[in-house]
Amino acid sequence: MSNKRWFQVVFQWRGSVLPLVLPRSLLCGLVALIVAWIYQDFKPISLPLRDSLIPSIVLGLLLVFRTNTAYDRFWEGRKCWGTIIISARNLARHIWVGIEEQNEHDRQEKIMALRLLPAFAIATKQHLRQEPVGQALASLLSPEQAKSLGSSDNVPLEITFWIGAYLQAQYQRGWLNIHRLNVMTEHLDNLVGALSGCERILRTPMPLAYAIHLKQLLLIYCLVLPFQMVKDLGWLVVPVVIIVSFTLLGIEEIGLEIENPFGKDANDLPLENFCATIERNVMDLTRFSSPHWAPIVWEDASVESLK
Repeated sequence: MSNKRWFQVVFQWRGSVLPLVLPRSLLCGLVALIVAWIYQDFKPISLPLRDSLIPSIVLGLLLVFRTNTAYDRFWEGRKCWGTIIISARNLARHIWVGIEEQNEHDRQEKIMALRLLPAFAIATKQHLRQEPVGQALASLLSPEQAKSLGSSDNVPLEITFWIGAYLQAQYQRGWLNIHRLNVMTEHLDNLVGALSGCERILRTPMPLAYAIHLKQLLLIYCLVLPFQMVKDLGWLVVPVVIIVSFTLLGIEEIGLEIENPFGKDANDLPLENFCATIERNVMDLTRFSSPHWAPIVWEDASVESLK
């Protein structure tokens, strides 16, 4: 990374916790200013700095645990979406290559089945954000399918039922052998498992008591900090308290930002990009004229040149 790019990241506003943390840090700085004014002009109020050693260690451990727990949730969400991408690609490949077709109607039916894979990804994104599907799937589903989703509580799960029903129908028609059916079913199970993993992250937030207690400790620590430093720093306690408060409050805010990785904030997972990748990869398969492998026909000259 160049020096110019490094400084751009340092002073970047979007995606940072500065807008949220700065007002709180300035509030702590105001308290430090009042303490310094009282200490200088009225009464020397201060606390021994060594008395804050144990609370500092405890608070540091709580912040580390909070941040690590939040990042584990963020990374688990990323792995679940990685599973969705991989399983959608593999399932699309097996459907396109492994299911026979006899006429144009069979091909169109197969293409409609492939469209259900990006539809599943988009529906999962909307489901995790607790937003209605609306017109998000209009280009991927038939009018009948879109209408039937209106009464569903879990749209991505219902889409997996449709994919499973299509696979079972092709097996019963004799156009899909049992071995490929088992492989496709396994990939379909992986999609459902990834969906369930995302729902687990979404519906299991950080325990409220822990979050409240950590905020209380942070507030107490930042407000008591000026009393510990005013004797040694004087008026300099104001910028020092602002910096320390910004550091501690920023760490706690980062944990809040990444705790739920499925939102629309700059620090959340780029779900739109994931869905677009799945749709682009799956739809690329339909551009091939034939899903079956064709042997390479070598020209005589080329064969001779290889001898």
